[in-house]
Amino acid sequence: MDDLILKKVVKFITPCIQLFGIYIIMYGHISPGGGFAGGTIIASSLVLQHITFGKNDMHFIFRKEMALKLISFSLILYSLIKGYSFFGGQFHLPHPPVGVPGNLLSGGFILPLNILIGLTVSSTFYIIFTLFSNE
Repeated sequence: MDDLILKKVVKFITPCIQLFGIYIIMYGHISPGGGFAGGTIIASSLVLQHITFGKNDMHFIFRKEMALKLISFSLILYSLIKGYSFFGGQFHLPHPPVGVPGNLLSGGFILPLNILIGLTVSSTFYIIFTLFSNE
């Protein structure tokens, strides 16, 4: 697309959308949402950029190869953390209340797991979009 106004608006609004997605991921242990919801919000910002700027410009920002590596790394690390919790006999999930507002690390392993889920979901959704886009 060659619409200058659209490109300027998308350049302005994309960081706001991504920041909101990061907020949802970071505060998922004390509020509804978490890794999946935040990951879909971040993926929507990547799809918006892809639609607006095209495949060639997005190739410099977020490549499919990098997304696949990010998915693999996130899933392996997620498995290691959950395996440690499961086989260690402690689930590292606190009893209610789950989290304390203002204290990000009050939820045990919930925050790192939310971050890993957010990375996996956003990368996977973006790859699925690029596979089905007709460019």
